[in-house]
Amino acid sequence: MSKQKVLFVCIHNSARSQMADELLKFLAPERFEVESAGIEPGKLNPLVVQSLKDYDINIEGKATQSVKEMIDQGKTYDYVITVCDETSAERCPVFPGDTKRIHWSFTDPSQFQGSDEERLSKIKDVREEIKTRLEQWIKTEDT
Repeated sequence: MSKQKVLFVCIHNSARSQMADELLKFLAPERFEVESAGIEPGKLNPLVVQSLKDYDINIEGKATQSVKEMIDQGKTYDYVITVCDETSAERCPVFPGDTKRIHWSFTDPSQFQGSDEERLSKIKDVREEIKTRLEQWIKTEDT
């Protein structure tokens, strides 16, 4: 059985889409081929990198990617899942082929205020929300 291709999209590909990408690889590596990209790619959030280490996932030095570049390369996906707010999700371009589009809204970690420790704690909360949503989605994809 071939793996289903999944693309997680967010604005900057610096936090939510990266966490979703890596957590799906962690939860079901045998079932999914996963990538993530941003509408306006930015810089990887170092606190997101730190939060994923709780699962022994190391993305230090990982580059952010552009949705436009993926379309230009002719990449296709079974699922394109936006993980940003509703307005931003509407800006996501349409991918060619038979792609199922899903939207999951998660709080933007770039908006968190406070010390690094306080922001890291909030990022871990978002990470766990993403992980829970992925676990539920994986179960529904089993049926």
